[in-house]
Amino acid sequence: MSTGKPVALDEASSLRMPHAANRPTNVLIVGVGGQGVIMISKVLAQLCQRQDLDVKQSEVHGMSKRGGSVFSHLRFGQIVYSPTIPAGQADVLVALEWAEGLRWLHYLNPVTGTFLADTQQLIPPFACRSRKPGAVTNYVQHTVAEITAKVPNCFATDAGRMAVELGNARAANTVLLGMLSTALDFPVQEWRQVIEEMVPPKTIAINLSAFEAGRRWVELQDPATALEQAPAETLRRGDQMEDYVPRQAPEIHAAWCKGCEICVKFCPERCLRMNAQQVAELNDPELCTRCRVCERLCPDFAITIHRLHPI
Repeated sequence: MSTGKPVALDEASSLRMPHAANRPTNVLIVGVGGQGVIMISKVLAQLCQRQDLDVKQSEVHGMSKRGGSVFSHLRFGQIVYSPTIPAGQADVLVALEWAEGLRWLHYLNPVTGTFLADTQQLIPPFACRSRKPGAVTNYVQHTVAEITAKVPNCFATDAGRMAVELGNARAANTVLLGMLSTALDFPVQEWRQVIEEMVPPKTIAINLSAFEAGRRWVELQDPATALEQAPAETLRRGDQMEDYVPRQAPEIHAAWCKGCEICVKFCPERCLRMNAQQVAELNDPELCTRCRVCERLCPDFAITIHRLHPI
């Protein structure tokens, strides 16, 4: 387990959590529909099978198209009888969304557990009590610093932004896979091989880059100083909107839109619609208040609200 200090990671497996012979290892993966929770779970399950380990998996993913909560319990070891993890016994909690991570935090072992989190915030529409600039949402207000003070082995960063910088926002879940690889005792090359087998062929390069980025980030971190790496947007209270570009918004990437209509149904101002090709488009740009509800709920990262200055 993490000692709270940077560790050296190598190809062999000088990692944090050796497989206990007398009990299963428990990994809980949580997030929002469309983020890739199930993908992470399947990669880990496949990895366990390649190591001839008994693995049990239990998941809920019916809310994928609605932006709802998604979670996956995964247990592996020499013998595993139950697929579900009791509260307080998760060895690793992987959160692809900040609030979902906090919602499941009581499942983490309070003494030896490791919390790996993407600090991006997907705020549901009902949490937006006001869409005016500077308004406070009804979203969890706990910062990385507050959680780090309570969870000794906490590694939280903006994996979504790291993926964007690598060239594909949808690779954020693979960044989390890289972070997870530092907490489990599997050879690094095995992780890479499973990822290559499970992702679409055209995305192998970007996914491997995202995996390495997640590993490198954890290797360089001390949980006590990880706060310094967290972006200001994650840590501030309220949703500042003065930095948005005053132009047509949002930008819709038609090739990524799968026609789920989530953005159209939840747009507070009704400024979006589905065109004849079942792709979201702006209906009346003048009505858009840049509240970011559509951007945060889109499961395919097909909508972007541009900012005047990077945060």
